[in-house]
Amino acid sequence: MRKPRDFDAELKSLEDKARILKDRKVRQLGELVIATGADALDIDTLAGGLLDLADAGNAARKEGWRKRGAGFFRGGKDGAPASAGGEQ
Repeated sequence: MRKPRDFDAELKSLEDKARILKDRKVRQLGELVIATGADALDIDTLAGGLLDLADAGNAARKEGWRKRGAGFFRGGKDGAPASAGGEQ
């Protein structure tokens, strides 16, 4: 006879894993804000910039931001936090 599955325990385990991943994501986003120097901006400016980025429909503009971000993570000059608003 097979042992019955404990769905409640499995669900709790999955919820715990999801919570841990969400907490890690929030922590990493905070670390990114600090690493780029964007923590010097007031919250309204930072939120406005992120909303502009999320709403940007121009693929070439997004690709430029992507390349600059990749340069930042590689430690190159292209990703230096000279302006938190990005190339516009």
